[in-house]
Amino acid sequence: MGYQRIHFIVNPIAGKGERVLNEAYLDQFFIKSFHRLTVKYSQYKTHATSLTKESVAEGADIIVACGGDGTINEVASCLVGTGIPLGIIPFGSGNGLASNLHIPKNLREALGLLRNPHTIRIDAGRMNDCYFFSNTGVGFDASVIKNYESSNRRTLSGYLGACMTSFKELKKPQEIGIKANGKQWRTNPFLVFVSNTNVMGYHLSLTPQASLQDGLLDVLVITKINRFKMLVLGVLLLMNKPHLLKEATHFQTSGLDLSGLPGAHFDSQIDGEFHPMEDNTISIGIELKALTVIVPRPKG
Repeated sequence: MGYQRIHFIVNPIAGKGERVLNEAYLDQFFIKSFHRLTVKYSQYKTHATSLTKESVAEGADIIVACGGDGTINEVASCLVGTGIPLGIIPFGSGNGLASNLHIPKNLREALGLLRNPHTIRIDAGRMNDCYFFSNTGVGFDASVIKNYESSNRRTLSGYLGACMTSFKELKKPQEIGIKANGKQWRTNPFLVFVSNTNVMGYHLSLTPQASLQDGLLDVLVITKINRFKMLVLGVLLLMNKPHLLKEATHFQTSGLDLSGLPGAHFDSQIDGEFHPMEDNTISIGIELKALTVIVPRPKG
């Protein structure tokens, strides 16, 4: 019987940087005669991507992302279409994808899933050349992520503070064109939010009906709203019912295109990381069952 090679890609500053994960600690959870463990630490944004590509080339049987949604995105993006299972140890603050997949935040329980892995295949969203697994968006949510990243407070209160900063900085939305499901229209959106999952992070949701395995993206478009309506939206978001806002339109699609005015560019977020776009056009699609993920076994 051959060895099972498990590679851990660890973001040491994810969350509050309080968790120590090294080979000495991990050895107590695995069988030395069967498991071969490798631990790698990312040191900067995009480093997890190069470490994962290296692990794929080294023949890893399982690659485990240890961090928040940004780290998971970097690792998972390299595993799309490879069949190599992604393991997730949620170290982040929001943990949107891990929450959706019911992966426990308890470290011992999450590690336990890797010893006798049960896998499913999930859809992967794609925005231009970048993958997303939870969500992407332009408009207000991108502004919130930009302020959240610059605040260095990886907590729910930090996220709410970033919302308030974006609220104060609110500018007139730019007109964009949207093309989806055979229709085209122009709008001045407060936000366009495209989701593959029903949880954004912190158990909040703009798309509570979304599924990782239905081959569809859930889209929420909210047209220009005033500051009072923004507060109403905030309350509805806490209740997971943003679709009740009159200015909100929700639909499902397998793809959509966004186009800005000539010379304009989009600020976007991908899986909770700020992602400025150089172009004024965005093409968003979905790849069915493209990623293999280790999840808890079904009960019963």
